[in-house]
Amino acid sequence: MSIASEELEKLAAKSASEAIQYDRQGLKNFAIPKYRRAIEILTKLCSLHPDAQQNKVYMEYAEQYRKRAKELKGYSAPLIDETSKNDKAESNNLVLREKPSVKWSDIIGLEDAKKAIKESIIYPFKRADLFPLGWPRGILLFGPPGCGKTLLAAAVANELNAAFYSVDAASIMSKWLGESEKNVAKLFETARLVSENGQPAIIFIDEIDSLFGIRSEEVGGEVRMRNQFMKEMDGIVDKNKKIYVYVIGATNKPWNLDIPFLRRFQKRIYIPLPDKTSRIGIFKLYSKKLFKIGPDVHFDSLADVTKGYSASDLYDIVQAGHSKIIREFFESGDSNDINAKPREIMSNDFIDIHKERKPSVSQETIIHYEKWFLKYKAL
Repeated sequence: MSIASEELEKLAAKSASEAIQYDRQGLKNFAIPKYRRAIEILTKLCSLHPDAQQNKVYMEYAEQYRKRAKELKGYSAPLIDETSKNDKAESNNLVLREKPSVKWSDIIGLEDAKKAIKESIIYPFKRADLFPLGWPRGILLFGPPGCGKTLLAAAVANELNAAFYSVDAASIMSKWLGESEKNVAKLFETARLVSENGQPAIIFIDEIDSLFGIRSEEVGGEVRMRNQFMKEMDGIVDKNKKIYVYVIGATNKPWNLDIPFLRRFQKRIYIPLPDKTSRIGIFKLYSKKLFKIGPDVHFDSLADVTKGYSASDLYDIVQAGHSKIIREFFESGDSNDINAKPREIMSNDFIDIHKERKPSVSQETIIHYEKWFLKYKAL
């Protein structure tokens, strides 16, 4: 397998993994584009090497993702590489137009981040006359993975009934000369048209460092795309214009961002690991969806032993605890009785799961985030 194919395979696996994670959390509006992206990459791999033995496996996975995406929103993707015929069609897949369903109440904690976002986006939209100097339109959310950066962007879009454009490097970049910068220009043009009709538009760029990170070498297309993006961002931050277009970037590696882009994000907000109060709230939120919680389960105690865990880690613990109960239920044979129900999830179930799961973020990494925040913070 060539290096290019290996990279495509990794990108497909990453997109699929993210789709499954969003799917599990009930975020179908985020899961569908990721499933779709995984399908596109897998079919492109098959077209690049039509006689490869692994193509059968690729197509099986692509079919699974297509079926799941269709279940979520009637999406049906052809299992042929249409983009290989005309990559210019990529620009049609840049955006997610449906408003996310995430609410502020779905986000536990992160009060400082919520406050900064309200001051930057929600208040100016509701009363632009109170902001004679303009308002921030570029917001960077950074911090460990699995702590709520994407949820925050979705929640503010839902709060304002905003048009939501979800973008990543794979959708922006094109092998065709001049297409990448045209994709960027078209994206902002569409967002501005929405804004002119009285609806705010949010351009959300996940893993923004993959687009605007520090590069030792750049090819011409990358340079033009990056310059076009800076030009577009400079256009929306003009304080004399009442433009309700916002760019929200999310990254786990803020130190990789190029300084010229960093300057264009007037708000740089650290999304940290959940504190104890937030961990209690997260456990309660996820546990509401389960069958029954035993009387000996104390979320306060669980929060104590999960210090240093991300919100995603906590979700995995609750999910694993639930899976343990379901596994026992099926192995006991009781599942054959339509009236039978799984037993309660007890404290020991969560404790057993916790013993087998370590936090996904190291303390050294947290220190790195905090140092960067002290240097570049802008709340």
